[in-house]
Formats: sequence, C-alpha cells, structure tokens
Amino acid sequence: METQKYERAMRMAINAAEQFVGATSPNPPVGAVALDAKGKILLGAGHARAGEAHAEAKLLQLAEQMGKIKEIETIVVTLEPCNHQGKTGPCTAAILKHKNIRRVVYGALDPNPSVAGGGAEFLKKAGLEVIGPCLEEECQFLIRGFAKNVLVGLPWVTMKAVFDEKNSMIPPTGAKTFSSPSALTFAHELRKRADAIWTGSGTILADNPEFTVRHIPDHPKRKPRYLVISDRRARVPDNYKKAAEQRGFELLFPASLEEGLEILGKKGVLEVLVEGGPMLRQAFLESGLWDEDVVIKKHSTEEEIEVRFREETDVHGTH
Repeated sequence: METQKYERAMRMAINAAEQFVGATSPNPPVGAVALDAKGKILLGAGHARAGEAHAEAKLLQLAEQMGKIKEIETIVVTLEPCNHQGKTGPCTAAILKHKNIRRVVYGALDPNPSVAGGGAEFLKKAGLEVIGPCLEEECQFLIRGFAKNVLVGLPWVTMKAVFDEKNSMIPPTGAKTFSSPSALTFAHELRKRADAIWTGSGTILADNPEFTVRHIPDHPKRKPRYLVISDRRARVPDNYKKAAEQRGFELLFPASLEEGLEILGKKGVLEVLVEGGPMLRQAFLESGLWDEDVVIKKHSTEEEIEVRFREETDVHGTH
C-alpha cells in the first residue's frame, strides 16, 4: 500500500514537471507533490524556469499561501532535492525548515556524478526518512536531456520527419506540409519541449518556416531559443535572419554538426529538435549524433507515429 501511494503521487509529480519541459534550461524539469500524514495528496508543483524556485521550494511556498504547510508530512519529488547553492538556495534547507516534514520520496538521483546522492544523504543525516528511487525509469527519462548535458556536454537530439505515401518528405507544390491537424499539433508539442531548432538552408529557401509554437500554447515568458542553420553556401537571406531574430531566436551557423552540438551544450541547451529536409536528416543519421527519431507516416486514410531511439543511446541521457 505504501509503495502504491508513493507511486501515485510520483506520477502526479511527473505530470507537474512535464508541463514545463522546454522552459527550464539549463535546469532539469522537476515536479513535487505534498502528502499529509494519511497519505492524502495536498498539492503539487513544478519547476517553471531557471532562476525561479525549484519544485520543492515552490511547493512549500504554495502550501504556505494555502495554509497547508503544517499538514505536510511527506514530499514526493521526481529528482532528489539539491544540496548546493545556485541561483536559488538548496532545496534540502527549504525542506528542513519545516519540522513537520518527516519523509522525502525521490524518483531519481541527480545524474551529476559530483553531487549524485548528496541531497538524499544530507536529508538522511538530518533525521528524515528518505525513500527512493521510486518510478526511477520514468523519472530518469524525464530528465534525459539534462543528464546528457551534464554527463557529456551535449543536448539531446530529437529528429522529426514526415513522410507521405510515396515515402517522400517533400510537400506538394505550393504547400508547406501534408500533415493532418493532429499531426501538426504533435509536431508543435515537440517544438515546445525543445530549447533549439536545427534546420537547413534548403528548408528555409523552400518554405520560409517560422519554427514557432502555434498549434498549442507555448511556455509563457519563454526566453529566446536557438535556431541552428546548416548553411555552408551562405544562402539564407538577411531578411529571413532578421525576421527570425524578431520572433525571439538566437541564430547559429555552425561549420559542422559536431560544432553546433558542442555550442548548444555549452549554452545549456537540453534538447534540440532537427526539422530539416532529407539531406540534413541523412547527415544526422549517418553521424550517429542523434538520440531520438520521430517519424510521422501518412497513409491514404490515416497517419501513424513511430518513435525510435538510437541503439547506443541510453534513454536516461547518456551514450
């Protein structure tokens, strides 16, 4: 019963974190849920963006505002509470401030080898009961981009492609896409979770794409994203560059895939979405520098979505 109770709360915490995937860079998306002494869920919260309160601190702030802080006995959080000072204070200190909190259940340890287990151990030494990992695979998958960035200094690379019945990626003359409304919504969900978009000059010249999130609400007050353009022949016109910058993009023109990914990694990008034509897609496939491949296949009456991961990629974020 205890395990089921914590797993139910952890799934709610994961859902809270997923609302902010794509907005927290360079921090990981994290969710937290508070339980009372009987195991009743009181409230949940997710880390919204870097510089703002982490999930646990935000949860406690909300609990105080709602007058529920004294009811909390257990905090369930997708990632072990941090025990180091960043732009905000350590979450361990925020938790220990409230003596009625007796237990912390975490989903995954911090993937950073220099701090992994530190928060959990600190809370144990302070006298709290610490339980974990709980739903570890799901929680590790949630932070796969953060884990890859921390461990190898690169972003998670997701490729997206749409193929018609003839296995072509080229839309009909005069059209930018042949996707259905539901497939377009899914594609924009992928854009929303990415910190950067990577495309090629051919796609820009053919379609004049905006690369904005339009079919679903984007993250509010989202900081500028990166638009990486493979343009060895310098074909992208200045008016497109200016328009993209006005849409909130910072443009990058790397000399190679490796250089571009290294630049993005240093900028704290957790995930880059590759949206280009056949040549760019083939370049990523042959390089082995991709992690996730999302393919939308259009049939005569329906569409199917296939997602695969590179065999050498650990979906928890490492290679």
